[in-house]
Amino acid sequence: MSDYLGSEERRRLLAASTAAGLGLAGGVFSNIRVAQAEALTGTPPEVDRVSVGVVTDSYHHQFEASGKFGEVTVQRYARPPSTRLPRTLQNEWGLALHLESARGTETRQMLIDFGFTGDTLNNNLELLGIDTAKLDAMLLSHGHYDHFGGMAGFLGAHQAKLKPGLPFYLGGEECFCSRETGPADAPANFGALSRRAIAAAGLRVLFAERPSLLADHGFTTGYIPLVSFEQPAQASRMKIGLEPDGLGCAPEGLPAEKRKQTIMPDDFEHEHATCFNVRGKGLVIMTSCGHRGIVNSVRGAIKVSGINKVHAILGGFHLAPMPEEYVHSTVAALKAFKPDYLIPMHCTGTAFYEAAKQALPGRVLLSSTGTRFTFGA
Repeated sequence: MSDYLGSEERRRLLAASTAAGLGLAGGVFSNIRVAQAEALTGTPPEVDRVSVGVVTDSYHHQFEASGKFGEVTVQRYARPPSTRLPRTLQNEWGLALHLESARGTETRQMLIDFGFTGDTLNNNLELLGIDTAKLDAMLLSHGHYDHFGGMAGFLGAHQAKLKPGLPFYLGGEECFCSRETGPADAPANFGALSRRAIAAAGLRVLFAERPSLLADHGFTTGYIPLVSFEQPAQASRMKIGLEPDGLGCAPEGLPAEKRKQTIMPDDFEHEHATCFNVRGKGLVIMTSCGHRGIVNSVRGAIKVSGINKVHAILGGFHLAPMPEEYVHSTVAALKAFKPDYLIPMHCTGTAFYEAAKQALPGRVLLSSTGTRFTFGA
């Protein structure tokens, strides 16, 4: 696995944190400590089914039909009858997913990412009937505001209901770094993940820099190597260091080559994909944005699991800003995995959706806010 975990310095950092736990710096926030998530060893656990609900995405298709599409059950949100003026699902630039997996009579529920605002996330959770008291885990795919922006508002509204010490999986200390976007000479603030909100909610922070088990049912890829034509989509710049208000990332929690930097283009080494091994079907692989490359992400999931059969690939593939040739190369590379289903969301873009429908007829499913996809029995 050493080649998978990247540089020798990254491996040393991981070994040290595994042995002793990482105490994060930051004054009043130093009570937050992290541990390494349980490593994935051997074949990942099988589940009988996993359902993926889209809590927040950019749009909602009110009149799309529910039903069975091949082997996948697709459930669309329908407003319940009411004498009151209707409320509706809200949409915004961002992504939040609710997962429920089952193995026999045992179930697990988790929330992956939190969209852009707490108002949208909380509204949609209520309308979709998701009971946050039943969550067994939370996960952040990477440190971009359109994936963690709603977290503080979510925790403020729901932390009293959450299970004590609820596990919160992160790809590493880089998730906490402050970020900016736009031209370097006119940067725009892109926020930072709040340690204060995490501490107040009593979450148990688990770093998943290596392939790790996820709530006993799934697994995360950990660090995703660059093994295809894809390179990190540098949509932001990462600031190194802690700010006076406690926001930001502790340099000692980063690989040595990054500790003395002040700001650098994001390479998204902290990004990880979420995966399930569905009995008789194969891998269900979720990338919330795929900045490390969707092809790289799938190859990573196959490598760490030892499972070649890919049942479904879903999430944001970060292809909206990419040139047409790049999009078509991605479609061809994904087709080579012979997935049963592709379900693009969020930052994937319409060019990919149209090209993928041509290349994989009947295997590309339309997603939107309020849709739930169920894989397996």
